[in-house]
Amino acid sequence: MGILYLVATPIGNLEDISLRAVKTLLESDLIACEDTRRAGILLNSIKPIYQKIYGENRKSPELISYYEQIEMKRISQLINGLKNGLKISLISDAGTPAISDPGFKLVRECINCGIKIISIPGPSALISALVSSGLPTDKFLFAGYPPRKKGNRSRFFKSILKAKKYLKFTIIFYEAPHKLLKTLSEIKEIFGDIEIVIAREMTKIHEETKKRKISEFLNFYGKNNPKGEFTIVLS
Repeated sequence: MGILYLVATPIGNLEDISLRAVKTLLESDLIACEDTRRAGILLNSIKPIYQKIYGENRKSPELISYYEQIEMKRISQLINGLKNGLKISLISDAGTPAISDPGFKLVRECINCGIKIISIPGPSALISALVSSGLPTDKFLFAGYPPRKKGNRSRFFKSILKAKKYLKFTIIFYEAPHKLLKTLSEIKEIFGDIEIVIAREMTKIHEETKKRKISEFLNFYGKNNPKGEFTIVLS
């Protein structure tokens, strides 16, 4: 049996990649990735690190695309490779695979087949945003991306508010820039005009973390087009 490695990759700053991730990726037989072009760029950028440490110039492993629309098709291929002894790494475009990205179905199938799984930890936007927020970190709920449809989003936020009354946790979720204003408006409608934290472009050049009332964020982003990757934290 082979091994499936779940390898976290940088979310913006290449210097965040771990030496263990460098070694694991370049010594894999196959890498399953969301975007083979982006994965190829990453591999080319870490080869000098590997060569400097281990004194060997490694070739890039074979890349195979792995994204939501073809996930079920790829799982059978990857399981067959693992059963034949391959070392396969799974990566997302950025951050930890299977966190708001494809991956858990492959992991579940590996468990069912008795295939060993090793997680190579690393960058995560949700953890970076949480610890930078100044909000309680002892209990938190990561809710991923809110549902796309307005009715489902409303029920989503109402259910979180109801649970929060009993469990007292900090809430973290992601949002795309083009949906930010609508989502903030719905949060304000359900939670009230509370203070929240918005972390944007974590680890990148324009990284920022701001704490404001929702109405202030609505006013700001109503005048300034939202850009980048957003993580919203509230308590």
